[in-house]
Amino acid sequence: MSQEFDVIVIGAGAVGENVADRAVQGGLTVALVEAELVGGECSYWACMPSKALLRAGEVVHAAKTVDGAAQAVTGDIDVAAVLKRRNSFTSDWNDSGQVDWVRGAGIDLVRGHAVFTGVKELSVTAGDGTVSKLTARHAVVVSTGSTALLPDIPGLAEAAPWTSREATSAQSIPERFTVIGGGVVACELATAYATLGSRVTVVSRGALLANQEPFAGEAVAESLGAMGVELHLGASPASVERRPDGVVVTTLDDGTAIEGDELLVATGRLPRTGDLGLETVGLEPGEWLRTDDTLLVLGSDGKPLEGEWLYATGDVNHRALLTHQGKYQARAAGDVVAARAKGEPVDDAPWGRHVATADHQSVPQVTFTDPQVASVGLTAAAAEKAGHSIRVVDYEIGNVAGASVHTDGYQGTARAVVDEERKVLLGVTFVGPDVQELLHSATVAVVGEVPLSRLWHAVPSYPTISEVWLRLLETYGRDGSA
Repeated sequence: MSQEFDVIVIGAGAVGENVADRAVQGGLTVALVEAELVGGECSYWACMPSKALLRAGEVVHAAKTVDGAAQAVTGDIDVAAVLKRRNSFTSDWNDSGQVDWVRGAGIDLVRGHAVFTGVKELSVTAGDGTVSKLTARHAVVVSTGSTALLPDIPGLAEAAPWTSREATSAQSIPERFTVIGGGVVACELATAYATLGSRVTVVSRGALLANQEPFAGEAVAESLGAMGVELHLGASPASVERRPDGVVVTTLDDGTAIEGDELLVATGRLPRTGDLGLETVGLEPGEWLRTDDTLLVLGSDGKPLEGEWLYATGDVNHRALLTHQGKYQARAAGDVVAARAKGEPVDDAPWGRHVATADHQSVPQVTFTDPQVASVGLTAAAAEKAGHSIRVVDYEIGNVAGASVHTDGYQGTARAVVDEERKVLLGVTFVGPDVQELLHSATVAVVGEVPLSRLWHAVPSYPTISEVWLRLLETYGRDGSA
């Protein structure tokens, strides 16, 4: 069977869905191709199930930090109820609801694995072996995401370790749980499993959350330690062995043997591009797809492919491996494809809406550990490396009246990185309970390059934790001096 569409989108995760929807709204016909579940990684194995696993622990811990509420917390977390609630978030890994949305949006869904057979041409093999031939009149968009990286550690592959997929979809909680890695996924899932009763051990070659401000990783490490998590930082796994009674990780530095019932590997991501037939169109399989700011894929010469027809959005282009940034790219790409199909200008569109630039430096991210880490823009180290003249302003969030009302003995830190030449914010980091709700205000300030002189007139409500904005400005000083 052969079919022709204006646009073909490969990958029906949150990013691909948004590309397709935007293109349809632009008046184009769209085929959305998916080999697994419609809704993708975020819906079934990442953002949503992981936060569902974390939430019960967050609520219980928050209650225990407020006198009066603490006395009401007399039992343990009901693990079975947590897992049941998590299952509801994934609709028990049934995508019928999302399929209904796709069809209702006027998008044609094609199930199966897509492989390029030529320029704007794809072969899609369904689960029953049926093959469909699809042709795009204007564009193909690759939104296939990323997959877990398994480092080259002797015995690791044979030990059948968990990745984030197995950890977020597990139907029981192991008594002993070992985590290799120190990034966001490792820290979040170590937190979740510790609150659900596992004895957790984390093995990381470096500090936790090494790409964040140093105090963020230190606060998370202290919190994990207080939960009973055993931390082996600065330790590299030398070998892994699956035994009848569990998995053993031996560290390189001192030969320590760490025993666990299950092992999670969270050391990075790889692009899902190895089996798409990219060699057919002159690209390297298994590599990230570099793009320009209109999300056009660039060839080895740094230029878009001839005909400017291939786009890449989300994790697969390695610009910012976050769902919200991928959806942002998707909206831009869908608009750009529709504009080019109609012969409309792209670069001078209203508000620059056809160009993605917010994923260069002003990327917001929340790590849902306890305490949470919320950041946007550059860290102090990254800003200095980029050659900016900066001043770093820190403030203890617990000194804000709203924080004391929120939690007894609130502990947290806010940091603003100021561009001293332009007097605007380059980056902001918050660490503390519920600081994720402060992040969008910081994102607006950083992305909008709001002068500090104007931020003085953005008055925070009292008593709320957002009053930390005023305290940061006061610490900086109205004239730039404390």
